[in-house]
Amino acid sequence: MRMEIPAFANGEAMDPRFAFGAPDPESHVKWSANRNPEIRWDDLPSATKSLVLLCYDRDVPSSAEDVNQEGREIPPDLPRIDFFHWVLVDISPQRSRIAEAAASDGVTPRGKEPGSCEFGVQGINNYTQWFADDPEMSGSYGGYDGPCPPWNDSILHHYHFCLYALDLPTLDLRGEFGGVEVRDAMEGHVLAEAQWVGTYTLNPRLST
Repeated sequence: MRMEIPAFANGEAMDPRFAFGAPDPESHVKWSANRNPEIRWDDLPSATKSLVLLCYDRDVPSSAEDVNQEGREIPPDLPRIDFFHWVLVDISPQRSRIAEAAASDGVTPRGKEPGSCEFGVQGINNYTQWFADDPEMSGSYGGYDGPCPPWNDSILHHYHFCLYALDLPTLDLRGEFGGVEVRDAMEGHVLAEAQWVGTYTLNPRLST
């Protein structure tokens, strides 16, 4: 089983057009194009009945105390947690790609509607929790929303696009399910997996 994201090499930097936030010299960060990258795959196991796609950042600070604070930098030894950027299940094994911008093309305040779409069923990503207390941005963030790591983080962030071939035709998840629920539901049903990793930063010190 193989997957590819043609827009950037595995392990290399993502273009800002795939990000939720882009660098800004005055305000540190501004809205970006927030387009999902094109994803291609092939060579699925013959018993594949559905696919799952997860995109998550493994480098998110476990504490928000120093996040985006002037005069501070988030230390590299701070424990890190996963932040899901895309949760997509029940993809048909007959499909072999998702086109660029098919799941996201621009920042949508209050989020895009989760649920059924042309290529599966989309859950919510963790911007749902991140913006929960923001009256202008709070909502259910379905589908893809790209990177926007803290602009004062001392480490480069890594975005894992993971594709899983399952022996189930559906995970039977409904409502506002997230990445944790998907991982639990597909446990014991994964026939094969593949991944592609992109990196991103908003810290000018790391991008020079």
